[in-house]
This record gives sequence, structure tokens and C-alpha cells, in this order.
Amino acid sequence: MEVILLERVGRLGHMGDIVRVKDGFARNFLLPKGKALRATKENKAKYEGMKETLETRNVELRGAAQQIGGGLDGKSFIVLRQASEGGQLYGSVSGRDVAAILNEGGFKEVNRSHVALNAPIKNIGLHKVPVALHPEVEITVTINVARSADEAERIARGEDVIGRRDQAEEREALTAAGFFDQPEEAGEDDAAGEPTEAGDAKDTKKEAKARKAAKGDEDKEPAKEPKGKKAKAADEDEESTEKAKPAKKPRKARDTEA
Repeated sequence: MEVILLERVGRLGHMGDIVRVKDGFARNFLLPKGKALRATKENKAKYEGMKETLETRNVELRGAAQQIGGGLDGKSFIVLRQASEGGQLYGSVSGRDVAAILNEGGFKEVNRSHVALNAPIKNIGLHKVPVALHPEVEITVTINVARSADEAERIARGEDVIGRRDQAEEREALTAAGFFDQPEEAGEDDAAGEPTEAGDAKDTKKEAKARKAAKGDEDKEPAKEPKGKKAKAADEDEESTEKAKPAKKPRKARDTEA
């Protein structure tokens, strides 16, 4: 689709230029925003009639944008966000957030469409963000994203806050490791020489326990050995044989001679 630009549009052209663009870009952006007209005969004639007015208005808007940009260009704004130890934000800072921050800083004329942020900010640090106040006026602001005001000051001074935090954690870990270190073991000479007090006490307890066990064994009566199956069977046979023998008859008294 061919359109007539009513103002300067980046990468397309200046006011009054007739350019060819994609239909979707024209319908969704250029035409609704009042930045262009369809390049028809009627609109071409219409543009010639309003050209002088458009140029006058453009000069006024450009002057106002330059005045705002003079006080805004190069300024730094602090944004506090929660982030991981590695500096990655739990979320992001969008163009809408940047516009809101600039408004809070006293620049009420800036809106979301002026902030040319291609992708949301997702890490702590200093970020240069372009702000297009007018098609012909673009300035840059610095967004200082940090986890605290103190950290933002260090970032502004150029310190590597992530590296310093890692070093501090490493020092703490080393200190903790030194606190829980085991005492040095005795040398080889000490190990081979005199026994320690703990070892002496342990050996004494073992000797006393052994003496007590030996004394208990002496007091106990020897246990009877259980009879085997064969011995038990022999005893039973002997008993049955004795029972089977007939009783002896008493001898008759011999007749005494008269």
C-alpha cells in the first residue's frame, strides 16, 4: 500500500514523502495514529492544502520536544527490583515502567509510546534507554536497576556488585569451614608411643569384664551331658529284661536226719 507521510517516520521518510508499506503496518499503525494518508488523488490534493499547517505544527512540537529533552537527556533513574544472586530480576522492567518512572521524576509529557525499549530489562545494572520525544528529537536516559539504594550507588560508581557478593559469600564459607575443622591428629610418634587416657580406660574396662565372666563360669555347676539315643535305648532294654526274669523259687529245707 502507498501512503503519504504526514510527519517524519523513522526508516520510512519525512513529511510529504509517498512510500510503499505493508498493508498491516498501514492499517494498524500509520493510518490510526494519524501519521499518514492513503496515497490517492483526493488525499494528495488534501495534503497540498494542509501542508503549510502541518509544517507549522511540526515546528512547534519539535521545539517543545527539544525543550523537554534538554532537561531529560543523560539523566539517570533508579529502579529497585528483587533479583537472584546472579543479578537476574524476578520479573522485568518494561517500557511502561520506564515511562512511569520518568513521570514520577517530573517529566509528565513522556508516555509509553516515546520509550523506544526493544526488549524488557531483566538484569540489574545500568541500562541506556532511548526516548523519542518527537520524530526528529531523540534523547537517552539511564535506568539503574538494583536490589537496594545502597547497591544502586555502588552500581553508579561502576562497582561489580555481583562479583563482590560472590567474593563475600566465598569468604564466609571459608570462615565457616575453618570454624568446624577437626583438631589435628597426633603424629606417628605419639600414635606408636604411649597410649592415650581414653585407650587405657577402654582396656581396663575390657579386662574387668573378662575377669567377671571367668568367675561366673567357675561358680556354675558343670552341665550334665545329654544321653544319646543309643544309650537311652540300651537302658530301656535292660529294664525290660530285668522285668521279664521269673522270680526264684525258695529252696526246700533239707530234711534233717532224725
